[in-house]
Amino acid sequence: MTEQEKKKVNIDLGAFSYQPKPEMLAIQPKDNTLLIGIPKETRMNENRLALVPSSVKILVGTGHRVVVESGAGDRANYQDIEFSEAGAEIVYSKEEALKANVVLKVEPPTVQELNDFNKGQILISPLQLPIISREYLAKLKERQVTALAMEYIQSRDNSFPFVRILSELAGMNAVITASELLAKTNEGRGVLLGGITGVPPAKVVILGAGVVAEFAIRAALGLGATIRILDNNIHKLMRLQSRMGTILHTSAIHPNYLLHQLKTADVVIGAIHSKSGRTPLIITEDMVMQMKKGAVIIDVSIDQGGCCETSEVTTLANPTFVKHGVIHYCVPNMASKYPRTASLALSNIITPILLDMGHQHNLENLLFNNKGLRNGVYCYNGCLTNEHLSKHFNMRFTNLDLLLTSQR
Repeated sequence: MTEQEKKKVNIDLGAFSYQPKPEMLAIQPKDNTLLIGIPKETRMNENRLALVPSSVKILVGTGHRVVVESGAGDRANYQDIEFSEAGAEIVYSKEEALKANVVLKVEPPTVQELNDFNKGQILISPLQLPIISREYLAKLKERQVTALAMEYIQSRDNSFPFVRILSELAGMNAVITASELLAKTNEGRGVLLGGITGVPPAKVVILGAGVVAEFAIRAALGLGATIRILDNNIHKLMRLQSRMGTILHTSAIHPNYLLHQLKTADVVIGAIHSKSGRTPLIITEDMVMQMKKGAVIIDVSIDQGGCCETSEVTTLANPTFVKHGVIHYCVPNMASKYPRTASLALSNIITPILLDMGHQHNLENLLFNNKGLRNGVYCYNGCLTNEHLSKHFNMRFTNLDLLLTSQR
């Protein structure tokens, strides 16, 4: 090699050494595919499902697998062919759907169904305090399942998205149902909710000033009823009045004033929500005994235990019972009366959570970075992480934050 050629090689190597090198981006791991199972609901009168075909199409398009038990959407008027065309796999046994990494249900699974779960699986469903038992929680712990309660999951603004959307439906549904139950054919007082010319309207008392109350008020005002709203949170009462754009009759909950309102009420709607644990009892049995015969109590809070002492869980098949002459309606899954609307609402909220879970590659990362989702976890890898449940069932409690921090 000549001296001139050697110089040319040295110049070329020097130029290469000082050139900026391209940044090497981290390659994303390929284990972010979720297997999502949607079993058919078994409890009578549960007509909803957690994912609709349009959401399945989004998830499958992102690379996830969705397994749907045949007939899961029938009661909400979603056929198997719609799920199949959206990319879901239709299976013909409940066990196959329950073996998925993430199982979605709109009611708590039965203890028998929990026998098909395995360590590391994720369950997303409502908790429904009146329904679950110590045996149910013990089985979750035994199977080392991570369980999230829909009603306790929070958004980044600290609101409860599942509660809010179903509360909108429940509020409107409560007034429509109360109107039906007031009819004499349903053992009611025979009072038309809105009244007519020369005849005063029915009186509706609403306990709570949250989302259920807001949409119940909208429906009741539309029908022409007289309304009273009671809540100890004055800020919520002010916010409610501002949203309605009209003057409402509001009050704090004082025992004497509450009793006065209950004595003269035709309809009472219990719309108290607890951020964790059981709803406080606001209406005592003695108060119910002093109400009008044929009056109606719609206890929307029954999925968290109910705010009325005389409330007992009922079903859509047998939704009412009469106690002390007062008709009680205490269906925890009121939204199931309108399953297609409710299923769409649930699916809109749960789909982004599943997409985030896939992006984070595992639930632990998602929970560590999402405080609102952490709030919904009540059982984690064999540990009970909800303090209220631990006290209620006298079971050992473990702080979820400590568990997640120890795994980092």
